[in-house]
This record gives sequence, C-alpha cells and structure tokens, in this order.
Amino acid sequence: LNRPELTTERFLADPFYPGERMYKTGDLARWLPDGQVEFLGRLDDQVKIRGYRIEPGEIESALRNLEGVQEAAVLTRADSGETELCAYIQGRDKNDVRAQLAHVLPGYMIPAHFVQIDTWPITPSGKLDRKALPAPDGAAGQESYKAPRNLTEMKLAQLWEDVLKNGPVGITDDFFDRGGHSLKATALISRIAKAFGVQVPLKDVFARPTVEGLASVIRELEESPYAAIEPAEKRDTYPVSSAQKRMYVLQQLEDGGVGYNMPAVLELEGKLDRKRMETAFQALISRHESLRTSFETGNDAEPVQRLHHEVPFTVTEENSADAFVRPFDLSQAPLFRAGLVRETNERHVLLVDMHHIISDGVSVNTLIREFGELYAGRKLEPLRIQYKDYAVWQQNFKKGDTYQKQESYWLKQLGGELPVLELPADKPRPAVRSFAGDKISFTLDEEVTSGLNRLARENGSTLYMVLLAAYSALLARLSGQEEIVVGSPIAGRPHEDLEPVLGMFVNTLALRTRPEGGKGFKDYLQEVRQTALEAYEHQDYP
Repeated sequence: LNRPELTTERFLADPFYPGERMYKTGDLARWLPDGQVEFLGRLDDQVKIRGYRIEPGEIESALRNLEGVQEAAVLTRADSGETELCAYIQGRDKNDVRAQLAHVLPGYMIPAHFVQIDTWPITPSGKLDRKALPAPDGAAGQESYKAPRNLTEMKLAQLWEDVLKNGPVGITDDFFDRGGHSLKATALISRIAKAFGVQVPLKDVFARPTVEGLASVIRELEESPYAAIEPAEKRDTYPVSSAQKRMYVLQQLEDGGVGYNMPAVLELEGKLDRKRMETAFQALISRHESLRTSFETGNDAEPVQRLHHEVPFTVTEENSADAFVRPFDLSQAPLFRAGLVRETNERHVLLVDMHHIISDGVSVNTLIREFGELYAGRKLEPLRIQYKDYAVWQQNFKKGDTYQKQESYWLKQLGGELPVLELPADKPRPAVRSFAGDKISFTLDEEVTSGLNRLARENGSTLYMVLLAAYSALLARLSGQEEIVVGSPIAGRPHEDLEPVLGMFVNTLALRTRPEGGKGFKDYLQEVRQTALEAYEHQDYP
C-alpha cells in the first residue's frame, strides 16, 4: 500500500492472461512431469554460505523425503561467529540423516549442525517459530570424550584439531557438530592425503564423521597385511602361532596344572531343552576348528597343531562347580568341556572350560554369544578363515618388511640393560613362580574419577594412559628406580576377519616408561601416551 516500487516488483504482467497481472508470492516451487507442483520453500529465505547461494527450503524438502523423517526445518545461525546452516529434525537419528542427505545433496548444502526436536515451538498464528528453535550444542561430546587408541587415530585427531581450531578432539566427536562444514571437510581431506598417502572421498567424511569412523576408512584404503590371510592348503598338521607356542611351552613347565584354563559360568533360567543345548554345542564344534584341535611335538622338535574332523563331546552332569576345572592333555582334542549343574527344574548352571592355547577373553565372549544364538535357533554367518589359517599366514608374515620394522622397533625400545623391579617387600621373592596370590579391589570417589577423566581429556589421553602414568610413577617412588617396564595385554585382532575366530591372539606389550625425578606429570603423561600408541602400532610382534 502506497509503495509503487514494491507493487511493480511483486505484481508482474501475466503471461497467461494478457492485460492481467500476476502476483509473485515468493514461494519456491517446481513443476513436476505429472503436472503436480512441489512446494520447496521461500525465495526470500535464500542465503549465501561460503560463496554458495542456498535455498534452505530445498534442504528441508530433501530432509522430509528421507524415510522416517517426520518434520524438518533449516535455518542459518551465527552462534560461532560464522554463518552456518542448522537443520532441525524429528523422527530419525541425526547421524543417520546426515549420511543419507550426503547422497542427495552437494556437500556445501549439508547443514553444519543437526538438532533432534520432539516438540516444535509455534507462533500464536500456528506457524513454526523459527526464532525459538534452540541453538546447537557446539560442545557436544566433550563430556563423553574418548581419546585416540592408536597412532592412526592420534594423527587424525591432530588433523581435526588443526582444521577445527576448537580444542581437543575425541574419537567419537562429530566433525560437523564441532563446527566442521564442507569447506573444512575438503581441507581435512587434503591433510589426510598428505599425512597418510590415501585419498578419502568427501562422501565418507559425511557418512563417517568421527575420528573412529574415518580411521576405519583409512585402514580400508591402506593395504592391511591381515587382508592377505587366506584359507591354508590341507595338510596333516599345521604350524602353531607364536601365542600358541608360548602357551605350549608354559603348559610343559607347569606340568599338568590349571593355571592356563579359561572357565566360564552361565546361569540358565527357565525350562531347559537338553537336546537343543547339545545340538548348539555340536554346531559350535563343527563351526570352530579350534574346538577340534590338539597339539603335539613335530619331527623338528617344534610344536604343531592337528585338526580333527570329529571329536568326542558330551555335556556332563556335575554335582557342583568345585571339581569341574581340571588339567587338559594338550595332545587330546577337544581342549574344551562343558558341564551342567541342576539346581531346580527351572534353574541350571552351565559350566564351560577351555585351555588358553585355543582361546582368549574375546573367544570366551564369542563362544557364549554364539551358543545363545544357536540355542535360539538362529543361523550364524559362515567364517571366512579359521585359526590355523592365521597361524600359517603368520609364518609368512615373519619374513616380510612389516615384521622386520616391528622387530627393529622393539629391539630399540627394549635395548640396553632392562630394569628389574625391586620393591621393598616384607618377604623375599620366591625362587619358583607360583599362582598363589590375592586381589585388592577399591573404588575411587566421584571427585577423583572426574578429575582423572578431565586430565585425560585435556591431554588427549585415555583414562588407561593416565592410570599407567600414575602407576609407573608410584612404582618408581617405591623402588627408587627411574625406569619401569609394565606388561599390558593387547587383544591382537586388528582385522575384522579375525574378530569372530576362536583362538589365542593375545599378546603382551612391554611398555618401558621413564618416570625420572624432576618431570612434570603432564609432560610425563605425554611420554606415556606416545609410548602406548607406538606399542599398539607394533603389536603384531610376539
């Protein structure tokens, strides 16, 4: 009213009805092939982000088209000092939505922030109150900080920190929730290419926007020696792995003891189907060659493993758990037994025992989980490789460059005179090792725990690294020694094909630390962090 220039801009000559005028609403739409008109949003919402003209309505439309998204809104915010797109969604997990959106929109149109909304703010006229939508939490993930666990994650976290410039990055932090966008993602990709020598596609940054996720992408792009493990050719006996050889020798020294038995107990509630249980165990034995393996000394006086097509197995009836754990004869398969203690018709205790030479902690968990799946009548994915294939592969791996580099690392790390811990104990150390001992458990209060977690987060470390630094410093104070070696077990399954395999993969890393007097604890923690990460990187050497 009384604004002729705006009237001229909005009321246009009608191309369909000459002499008439047409009002330009400012709505953005497109005419579909079937004659329908699809509303995309408002023209006056158009924004310019990092040089690109963007219609938030187009992004909202793309979001609403994703399966499971009930409602969506997109607007610009400048909470961090730079203009960014923020998407508000209802009905789907925001990380899933971001990955899906990356398939249908170019990178510069992917919002920097995603906020999940359950209740939408409404104006008195019943429209969405965009000004009342909450600001995204830029510090998301800081309280649940998880530090890098290996050199790849450590390097990647450092690259993120260089690009984002907003404090320590944990491996589960979301790149985009921390202020990343397509331009920064492109900068990250170029730095990854320089640091790792691999080209990560931009879509992978959107699909796996965490250090943990991108590290797995990098590992897939890099040539992993474990990917070369193939089923071994059929033979009478197979070589043992380094870990198995260690167990074989220790068992001979122990002369029939139970120090390397791995028992587990499961409480079963409800009516037990005995036949179904036996069938589940037979299926496990058929599935895992380790449960059909025995060990003997070969012609060259070296231990070998022998696979059996069938082995005798029954679930025994036990009166109690007390006498169930007993020595195994390594030359007789299976090195695995199960027993059942009946308490009532509706309550049983299932006892399982395996020798460490065919099993480790991950294997026990796998066995229990798969037993439950099979007892429930579910089918399991077939295994691509078995443990003996890993043992054969390891023999060849020992002849390669990677193994030689790892050997050089450990020879350097453990070179010179090694310290032997001398604690001021109240009794002399016995000449013969014994498994007699005790365990002391205690709980740290909330204040100390919170402080330790904060110390880890601020120094880019794991809680384990903080405690290792504190433990080795304590031992140094008690012993008066300035070098401490701490043994730490590692799972030894760095490739996904090895994860479901039953067998002994565990290795012990000898972490050599130097808690010398005069060092500040934070400086010492950085040394321990570096030592631990390098040890993880060289964990294949036995």
